[in-house]
Amino acid sequence: MITSKELFERSKKVAPGGVHSPVRAFKSVGGEPLFFKSANGAFLTSVEGISYIDFCQSFGPNLLGHRDPDVANEVREAIDVAWTFGACEPYSLELAEWITQKVPSAEKIRFVCSGTEAVMSALRVARAATGRHKVLKFDGCYHGHVDSLLVKAGSGLAGASASDSAGVSPSVAAETLVSPLDDIGSLEKVFASHGSEIAAVVLEPLPANFGLLKQRKEFIDAIQTLAKKHGALLFFDEVISGFRVGLGGMAERLNIKPDLVTYGKVIGGGFPVGAYAGRADLLDLVAPNGPVYQAGTLAANPIGVRAGLATLKKVVRLSIYDELEKRTERFTKTLNDAFTKMNVPVEVAREASIFWLHLKTGKTVRTPNDFHPESRDVYKKIFHNCLKNNIYLAPSAFEVGFVSYAHTDAVLDQAATGIIQAVREAYGQK
Repeated sequence: MITSKELFERSKKVAPGGVHSPVRAFKSVGGEPLFFKSANGAFLTSVEGISYIDFCQSFGPNLLGHRDPDVANEVREAIDVAWTFGACEPYSLELAEWITQKVPSAEKIRFVCSGTEAVMSALRVARAATGRHKVLKFDGCYHGHVDSLLVKAGSGLAGASASDSAGVSPSVAAETLVSPLDDIGSLEKVFASHGSEIAAVVLEPLPANFGLLKQRKEFIDAIQTLAKKHGALLFFDEVISGFRVGLGGMAERLNIKPDLVTYGKVIGGGFPVGAYAGRADLLDLVAPNGPVYQAGTLAANPIGVRAGLATLKKVVRLSIYDELEKRTERFTKTLNDAFTKMNVPVEVAREASIFWLHLKTGKTVRTPNDFHPESRDVYKKIFHNCLKNNIYLAPSAFEVGFVSYAHTDAVLDQAATGIIQAVREAYGQK
C-alpha cells in the first residue's frame, strides 16, 4: 500500500515544497501532509484507507458536502454533453440569470476561473471607472495572490504599505494603502491623506482567511460612508462568504449594496469557478462593451457552472441555510460549553456555517493584533490530536472550518467528542 509519506517525498521532487498551495504542506502545524484518495459527504479518505470527518471542505466550496448526489448527477450529465466550449453556451447564462435575479449586489456578472482572478479583474474595473490608481485594503484580509494586494501595513504615514511577498515590486505595493481593521480613526486618517486618489476600498466583510474576524457593523458603515464621500467604490470580496453565509452573502446580512463584489467557492459547486459582479454600469466597462480588457479561455466552464447552479438551487429548495445555521450553532455551543467546563482557554467563534477554533483573549478577536501569542503552538497539538481522532481541520491555526449539509447532527456529535478529547489531551487532562 502506498503511503502519504511516500507520496510527499515524490511530490517534493516535482513541485515547490511538494504542494500546489502552501497551506497543504502542514508547515504551520508540523509533520507531513496527508494525501487523500477520495471524498464523500462529510468525509475524506486517505491513501492509507483511513476515513476523516472533514471540516476543511476544500476551504469552503462544498456547501452540500463532497460529491453531493444531486450535483453529481448534474456533473455526469454535463460531462456527457461537453467539457469546454471556448464559445457561447446556455449553461453559464442560466447561472448568471439565477444570481442576478436573486442577489441585488449583482446587477451584472462575469465568470472567471478563481477568486484571485475575480479580484484582479474587479480592481481593474474600479481603476478604469474612477480614473484613480490607489486601492485601500485592510490588514488581516486576504484577496488572493494579486500582486497589488499581497501587501502589508508599512510604517510612517497613514496607509503606508510594504510588499508581503517576494516578487512584488515596491512600485506596485505603493499603489495599495493599508488600514487596520476595527479602527475608524485610522480609516479617517487614510481618507484625509489620500481620499482623492482611492479608486476602491476592498474588504472581506467577513474576514475569514486569517482567523474569523467578525467586524462591527459601525466599522463597515464607516467604510461605506467615507468611500462614498470621497468618490471611491466599495468593493466586497465575498469569495468565502458569498453564498456561504446566505444567498445574498454578507452584503445581505449587513444591508449594504457594494459597487463591486467578487465570488468563488460555492458558485462552482466544488469546481473552479469565480466571478466578479456589481453595478451594471461598472460591468459594462468590461470588453467587449468597454475599454477594460479581461478574457479567459476556460471561463464559465460548463461543468463548473452547472454544478454551481445545481448546488444553489438545492440550497434554496431545501432551505439549507437555516438548517446549517442551527446545526453549526449547536455544534459550536457544545464545544464552547465543554471548554468552559474543562477550564481551558479555548473557544469557537462562528458566523453562519463558518467556525474558528482559537485561544481566548478576553475579548472578541477582530484584528490580527488580537491573536493570542500562543495560538500557533497550542493549535499544533489540537490539530494532530484531532487527526488521531479521525477529524481533519485546516492545517493552520488561522484557517477557519466549514460545516456542510452533509455534516448531520450525528456526524457533528461524533466530531465534537473527538475535538473535545483533542483539546483535553493538548492541556494534559485525562
